[in-house]
Amino acid sequence: MTQTKGREVEVTVPQLAETLVSATVGKWLKQPGDYIQQYDVLCELLTDKVNVEMPSTVEGVISEIKVHEGETAEVGQVLCVIRASEEANAEMPSASQETPSGAAHNEEGNAQPGQEMRGRYSPAVLKLAAEHSIDLQQVQGSGLGGRITRKDVLAFAGSRTADINKLAQSPGSPAQASSADKMETKDKAADERASGLPPVRSSGLHLSQDPPISWVKMEEQEQKNAGDHFIDVSPIRNTIASRTRQSVSEIPHAWTMIEVDVTNLVVLRNKWKEEFKRKEGINLTYLAFLLRAVVSAIRDYPIMNSVWAVDKIIVKRDINLSLMVGTEDMVIAPVIKNADQKNIAGLAREIDSITKKARAGKLSLDDLQGGTFSVNNTGSFGSILSYPIINYPQAAILTFESIVKKPVVIQDMIAVRSMVNLCLSLDHRILDGVICGRFLQRVKENLESYTEDSQIY
Repeated sequence: MTQTKGREVEVTVPQLAETLVSATVGKWLKQPGDYIQQYDVLCELLTDKVNVEMPSTVEGVISEIKVHEGETAEVGQVLCVIRASEEANAEMPSASQETPSGAAHNEEGNAQPGQEMRGRYSPAVLKLAAEHSIDLQQVQGSGLGGRITRKDVLAFAGSRTADINKLAQSPGSPAQASSADKMETKDKAADERASGLPPVRSSGLHLSQDPPISWVKMEEQEQKNAGDHFIDVSPIRNTIASRTRQSVSEIPHAWTMIEVDVTNLVVLRNKWKEEFKRKEGINLTYLAFLLRAVVSAIRDYPIMNSVWAVDKIIVKRDINLSLMVGTEDMVIAPVIKNADQKNIAGLAREIDSITKKARAGKLSLDDLQGGTFSVNNTGSFGSILSYPIINYPQAAILTFESIVKKPVVIQDMIAVRSMVNLCLSLDHRILDGVICGRFLQRVKENLESYTEDSQIY
């Protein structure tokens, strides 16, 4: 939100949601004196639900920052002041003056004509450059004033990849020298795929993935003679603490578990996953099948989709699933709206979309509101048994544990089957063991009813 005052524009804290009354400035991406274009991100705002980027609605120069990093501002309070572009353009350095740091120079030290914006990078460009390990000084900008755009970075990354491939194909290259080792590795992987066996791993985390970096900065850990670390509690972390404490103190938790044979589901998913990947461009996970089984069971037992309201129990009409998504420093619960109206493929697309947005910090407040029942995929990191805390004020939360092969008895014979545990925490004010037992049995029946001929569309 902006308010014009003469030639100056006051950027204020916007009304991001009805219940939001304030926000904390996490980090300023621009500083006083910086020239900004319209829609450039000024700062990061931290709320009790989600972090958002604050864009500029005008072009100009930041003249003053009113709220500094770590400070909290009320809705409508001025964050910074921007001098409008008419006045800002007059202050921009000419070609004969000193150019900003990182701007292109010719041999005489003056700015090259038409390259006055060469050294100014948007956050999206900086992020792409970091992902592809690109030196932006080597990229030719096609934007206004020579500014580098996302398209320029992607084109440079593509051309560099092509050059590397040409070099690798040339006789006697180091890449060709090691090709035998790479082919041997590929042959082993092909043998594993041909055998129909899953790749060997020691936990629920794929061994091909690097361990995530802790949210305690590594450079701080490596400091010699370093003492205890003090980490500021962010608004989101504070909200997590408040909600979990409220859930445990107000809701009488009860817990139950059921074991499910998902052997047929594993076969069905393996049948579809390659075709689904080619068609949709995303992975088909077991979680999509589980969510479909859960919403079908909620239709049969709608009391599971309810909240406690002191003198009433409110049974929600819409089935909106809150999916617990873990990031490096928090657990967040984006919502799949009207999940009962989506097929397995639709649920897979929703899962992929909201998890990517959550881990990239791109969730909106609307993405986090309206949940009626929660599901957590704890099996993704190898868990086989967990006791989840209910997502207040919902009535229950279900966890999907890791699928493991076990010897089981079928018609007095021992067979190796793919088994999974489903764990349910329930609000004992609303739900009892009988109804929850029947609900879990229905989810079990739904999961075990999948066959190789089941459709996902």
